Amino acid sequence: MRETEEAKAILSDRILSLAESQTIAMAKKARELAAKGYDVINLSFGEPDFQTPQYIKDAAKQAIDEGFTFYTPVPGYPELRQEISKKFKRDNNLDYAPEQIVVSTGAKQSIANAVLCLVNPGDEVIIFSPYWVSYEEIVKLAEGIPVPIMGRLENDYKVTAEQLEKAITSNTKLVMYSSPCNPTGAVFEEEELRAIASVLEKYPQVHVIADEIYEYINFSGKHFSIANIDAIRDRVVTVNGFSKGYAMTGWRVGYLAASREIAAACDKMQSQITSGTCSIAQKAGAAALKGGNASALEMAEAYRRRRDLVLDLMNDIPGFKTYLPNGAFYIFPDVSAYFGKQFEGKTMESAEDLSMFILSDAHVAVVSGEAFGAPQCIRFSFAASDEKLVEAMRRIKNSLAKLQ
Repeated sequence: MRETEEAKAILSDRILSLAESQTIAMAKKARELAAKGYDVINLSFGEPDFQTPQYIKDAAKQAIDEGFTFYTPVPGYPELRQEISKKFKRDNNLDYAPEQIVVSTGAKQSIANAVLCLVNPGDEVIIFSPYWVSYEEIVKLAEGIPVPIMGRLENDYKVTAEQLEKAITSNTKLVMYSSPCNPTGAVFEEEELRAIASVLEKYPQVHVIADEIYEYINFSGKHFSIANIDAIRDRVVTVNGFSKGYAMTGWRVGYLAASREIAAACDKMQSQITSGTCSIAQKAGAAALKGGNASALEMAEAYRRRRDLVLDLMNDIPGFKTYLPNGAFYIFPDVSAYFGKQFEGKTMESAEDLSMFILSDAHVAVVSGEAFGAPQCIRFSFAASDEKLVEAMRRIKNSLAKLQ
């Protein structure tokens, strides 16, 4: 958003300092180009291309017919929180009582609730980088100080326990990460998280937000929750939701589980901002969990196949440095080999320049890694049909060949 001088005079410093979501911004640009008649392939958005499973839709229709059209309890219907509690036990071997669970309007709100409840002005928040675009801005909104730690490409962009220990100070209040990771697809293995927890044991003032929204899209077959580690369990906020695994992005239902004190604080925070999330969407979420995760695993297998397809095609593009993502539906190559190259007098000085060139020349929408704390990279989503993915990689390869 480009603010005018008049807007700057009336708007708060809070909103003026907040960056626009770059994934949403790129999707907007792609729609604008498509509206002009161009055939744009959108690989910028973190959204499954599958329909919500029919049994979940049917539950929503039934909820409407049965009259679930009134306000809900702020932390969610008891039935839904009970199903989430069962899910944690079934899938993660975690014992969270329904009272420790707060349902929100998407996992993004769950993260914002937790950050706003834990972080005071001046508190440092360590963010494993590359990171999801909203982490840093949410921390800034809470007047915290983001402290990104960059994982190395050689380690699939995963931050190590040694890196974490070097970054912790007396002002550190919170650590944030996602696994499987958006934007890299990296999955932290149990031994890696146990090493990280061993560091955190030494610093009782430091809490953790573990974003597990891509849990079911895991190609390694093993998902481990850091909340399983007893020594730090009460300092962990586990965030999850329905958008990725159940293809329910538009339903806007996420949740967190935490100690009773933190959950109660998040309930209080939410009561003053949005109150309870949509009643019909909550009933759909309860049905999703009752139906198990078979549909989610089926979609994950399709993503695995698409990952392999795109990697094969991408490895044929000169200058892209890739790795094998073990989860989510993104590939995040280092594209810095193209920095300094030109086309028709325009120099590619950054991943942002290269992303815009790919959009304008190849008509493929991607997202610059600058938004994720990795300015040498570009994020490609492979949540699209095989035909679109093949065509997108063909166009990109042809366009990049024009750069000299």
